[in-house]
Amino acid sequence: MEEQIRVRFHGNEGPTVIVLHGGPAAPGSAAPLARGLAGAFRVLEPWQRGSGEEPLTVARHIADLHEVVLSCGFARPALVGESWGAMLALAYAAAHPESAGPLTLVGCGTFDAAARAQIGATLEARTSPELRRLLERIPEEIPDPLAQMARRYELTHSLYDYDPHPPEPDTESLPPFDLRAHTETWNDMIRLQEAGVYPATFAAIRSPVLMLHGAYDPHPGQMIRNSLLPFLPHLEYREWKRCGHRPWAERHVRDDFFATLREWLSRHLR
Repeated sequence: MEEQIRVRFHGNEGPTVIVLHGGPAAPGSAAPLARGLAGAFRVLEPWQRGSGEEPLTVARHIADLHEVVLSCGFARPALVGESWGAMLALAYAAAHPESAGPLTLVGCGTFDAAARAQIGATLEARTSPELRRLLERIPEEIPDPLAQMARRYELTHSLYDYDPHPPEPDTESLPPFDLRAHTETWNDMIRLQEAGVYPATFAAIRSPVLMLHGAYDPHPGQMIRNSLLPFLPHLEYREWKRCGHRPWAERHVRDDFFATLREWLSRHLR
C-alpha cells in the first residue's frame, strides 16, 4: 500500500468493515460512521489518495482500495460508503466482485444527469433570497477557488440536513480539502457515466447491497435506487422521513440507522 493512503482503525474485535468517506477528497467524513460501528466490528477508515503528479481517476481509487482490502486480513470485508464513498464501493465491487463483501450505500451519489439536476432543483428551492445574495457575492469577495468552495460549503451545508446533532469533533486535525483531487476524481466519474461504464458494470456485483437514505437528502434516493435496480436487482432500500444526507447525525433516526446497519451487516458477514 502506497504511503499516501492512510488508514485509521476503530475497534479491535468482530468482522471487518471498511468505511469510505465522501467528497471526493473529504477524509474524516466517515469517522462518525466508523465510531458508530466500532463496538460490534473491526472498522478500517482509509483516507483516499490526494492530488499528485498524475491526475486522479476512479481506477486509481479502486486500486488503492484493493490494497486496503487485501491487507485487512479478512476475506471479503464489508464496505460502507457515504455519498461519494458509496459510489466508490460500487465501483470497487464491480471491478473486484470476488473481494467485496456486503455493501452499504449511505446517502449514495448520482449516476445520471437527471438525478444531478434534481439535486440542483432541491437546493435551489431551499435557498432563501438572503442566502442567494451571499452565494452570488462569493466570487467578488474571495478570489481563491479553494476558499470559495469552503465558503460555499459553510453557507449551504445546512440545506442537506433535517435536524442534526452538533458535529462530533475529530480526534485529530484533518487535512485541508483537496480541491484538485475532488475535481479530477469527480470529472472522471462523470466521464465514465457518460461513456456508459457506470452503472452498467454494477451488474457484475454479487454482494448483497443495502441503500440507506434520508427523504430530506437533496440526493434523490428513490431516483438513484431506480437507476441502479436494472443492474442490481437484489438492491435493498430503506428510507427515513425526517432525515437528511447524514443519517448518523440526525436526531430522529440516528439510533434506528445504526441498529439497522449493525443488524444487516451482522447478518451478511458470516
